[in-house]
Amino acid sequence: MINTSLSLTNFRNHHQTDVVWGEHVNMITGPNGAGKTNLIDALHYLCMGRSFTSSSDMYVVRQDAAAFLVKGTFRGKIRSLFDVACSYGRGDGKKLWVNDSPLERHADLIGLVPVVLVSPDDRKLTGEGPAERRSFLDALISQTSPAYLDDLIRYRKIVRQRNRLLSDMHMHSAELGLMLEPWDRQLSETGSRIIAKRGALVNKFQSYLEKAHQELAGSVLVPSIAYKTFCDTGDKPSPDPARIRDFYDNELRKVSERERERRQTITGPHRDELVFFLNGMELRKFGSQGQHRIFALALKMAQLYFYSDELEDLPVFLLDDVFGDLDPQRTETVMQMLLHHDGQSFITAAHPDKISGFSASGRHHITSYEVSDGRVEPIS
Repeated sequence: MINTSLSLTNFRNHHQTDVVWGEHVNMITGPNGAGKTNLIDALHYLCMGRSFTSSSDMYVVRQDAAAFLVKGTFRGKIRSLFDVACSYGRGDGKKLWVNDSPLERHADLIGLVPVVLVSPDDRKLTGEGPAERRSFLDALISQTSPAYLDDLIRYRKIVRQRNRLLSDMHMHSAELGLMLEPWDRQLSETGSRIIAKRGALVNKFQSYLEKAHQELAGSVLVPSIAYKTFCDTGDKPSPDPARIRDFYDNELRKVSERERERRQTITGPHRDELVFFLNGMELRKFGSQGQHRIFALALKMAQLYFYSDELEDLPVFLLDDVFGDLDPQRTETVMQMLLHHDGQSFITAAHPDKISGFSASGRHHITSYEVSDGRVEPIS
């Protein structure tokens, strides 16, 4: 997938910015605060419908404006040429369009333009709690499987409804059991499909992680992932949802009293964990700072390789300030990996001297841009 052009109106510190991109590696340089990250955050909006730098759309609107608008033109194999737009207005909320047709659900955008993002926040993947890793896993699968995304949205609604029932202090135990019964069926049915899909993905993703980690680290350390859930998913590459559902139904019966005491749903994929290892040692407990950094980057490179094999269109690759923490050897390794990848990449760098030695490589090339005070200029 190629983003041929991008337009930003009142988006952070960009009043009106229009850019035509190169088809391979796009290098975006400029001082801190100039608006480099804003450009790839705008691309992230067009791919995922949300910012990766802000928790709320309202903080993305330029301070002296009431709304922002981001538009982009894409070219791919399935859709030869199409436009995506995203707007947010104070009081109007967020709206998404494809070829000027409004999307009924924001979820319908996911997977249309596959994207992989590398940012400084990736350190949370390996160092913080399980929610970060579940979010990574869910986003990884959702861009390849609309059915999985639908199940995930449905499952979260079921959990919210169940929790409302469990927190009702005035409901008698027998009445609560009757009210929970239909939600329990939906919970185990939907949740078992999510668990099966996650288990299958982790089994398949392992080889991509090993490849990416070897390219980046070049060491004898072997990375691995373990998907931890409340039941045994089996040793098959594709776990059986029906088998998982049987476990699920039994587990719900076992924890029913505890759920009523705690007034919340305590069993299901919303409590699952993804554990990372190097040579069988848990990374979160025993890994050095450098090993954490390389592992997180390997996860994103593995995601890039996985999408490249699984999807009709190559993903857009966004790298925000990734070279600041890398030594020259690994900087060169990452750049060579990008130059040998046929897809389109966008890289921000505050210090262009770290990557100034890279230029043309066969039929691929780097297109450079400089950003200053919200203005973007191509560099010849």
